[in-house]
Amino acid sequence: MLIKEILALAAENQRTTVSGWVRTKRDMKNLVFVEVNDGSCFSSIQCTFDRSAGLAAELEQTLAALTTGCSVELCGALVPSPAAGQKAELAATGLTLLGAAPADSYPLQKKGHSLEFLREIAHLRARTNTIGAVARVRSRLSFAVHTFFQTRGFQYIHTPIITASDAEGAGAMFQVTTLNIAELARVGKQPDYSRDFFGKKTFLTVSGQLEGETYATALSRIYTFGPTFRAENSNTARHLAEFWMIEPELAFAHLEDNMKLAEDFLKYLCADCLENCADDLEFFNARIQKGIIDTLKSIVSSTFAHISYTDAIDELEKQKERFEFKPFWGCDMQSEHEKFLTEQLAKGPVIVTDYPKAIKAFYMKANDDGKTVRAMDVLVPRLGEIIGGSEREDDLSRLGARMEEVGMKPEEYSWYLDLRRFGTVPHSGFGLGFERLVQYVTGMANIRDVIAYPRAAGYAEF
Repeated sequence: MLIKEILALAAENQRTTVSGWVRTKRDMKNLVFVEVNDGSCFSSIQCTFDRSAGLAAELEQTLAALTTGCSVELCGALVPSPAAGQKAELAATGLTLLGAAPADSYPLQKKGHSLEFLREIAHLRARTNTIGAVARVRSRLSFAVHTFFQTRGFQYIHTPIITASDAEGAGAMFQVTTLNIAELARVGKQPDYSRDFFGKKTFLTVSGQLEGETYATALSRIYTFGPTFRAENSNTARHLAEFWMIEPELAFAHLEDNMKLAEDFLKYLCADCLENCADDLEFFNARIQKGIIDTLKSIVSSTFAHISYTDAIDELEKQKERFEFKPFWGCDMQSEHEKFLTEQLAKGPVIVTDYPKAIKAFYMKANDDGKTVRAMDVLVPRLGEIIGGSEREDDLSRLGARMEEVGMKPEEYSWYLDLRRFGTVPHSGFGLGFERLVQYVTGMANIRDVIAYPRAAGYAEF
């Protein structure tokens, strides 16, 4: 049984077996306390050996060999614990040392370790309280994502990781090739991509949205949840080169439907985590980010404010002296602006709509004013933007013109334009970066600490 399951049992002297890794060992005159954790929950179980009952010499020898990090199997009876803070403990009678962890070489000794140091040993860091809790919260949020959409009629679609399309029009993409680039450079030849594996230039995807739209216009409601890649040389606590994206797409849906879905989605995820990750959240609340539980509760209970980009800029300009980056109509709002809108103006989550088309992607539906598009960003206190989405342009001529305006070649996206040629419908969707969500729920400051093996500029370890 997992320790999570054992701790849920009644402590009625029933026999059980505990397997896990030793966190600590305390050796007293008549008692030996061994704290064991298997990662199934935040709590460890205390296993007690009573010398007054007489311990075999072989067992004493094994106990002496126990160190932090070694793996063990213990058997005994589950009994009420006299210690504060725990209902039950194992009155242990048997012990098997499965794998040693020598104290002179095992890097996770019983002391505090910085998150920076733990990134250097990412293959072991999940054994710590912090990263173990992050992993469990991430797992639960993944489950909640699927539950939310599956119970609302959405179909889960696997969009391609290798693509010839740039969904964002930004160009910051990792190229995929089997050509011998080093040899071509040595002899001074240009690559002939017609001889490449796919016969053309291909890349790692930055988004599954465009392909997702093709299925939304057949199945009505779909979502993707998979890895995406950005070749942005941003070595910050907010950026990863490889991350996971959640992207729902709805046919027969306008911007208002999209905003409602985004609000419901975020509330559902926070509520699910509060219910199912209580112990881990208590740890984050005490050790990582004070008030994180209250923050999540406020998301669940609040009604998200709505404000247009134009009105938001007006409010920011009234306070422009407080900002390092002076706001103006047409600017891409900075973190300090988003922080003001959520924490000072609305005092809660805010959905900003109708952004200037010049700072948004080509596929967003134009408003009648010719200057703005039917885009929306969900901003939350402390983090800022957590969801970005829009109503998609469903008019063929307008979409083609917009693509040409931003320097794209419509003929290379004929398959995408076919959605507007054949049975076009209003449709909308959004994207949520999963790591940013995990950051928000846990309070972790650096995005590299909420994914198992971070990939960033100059960093591809493990």
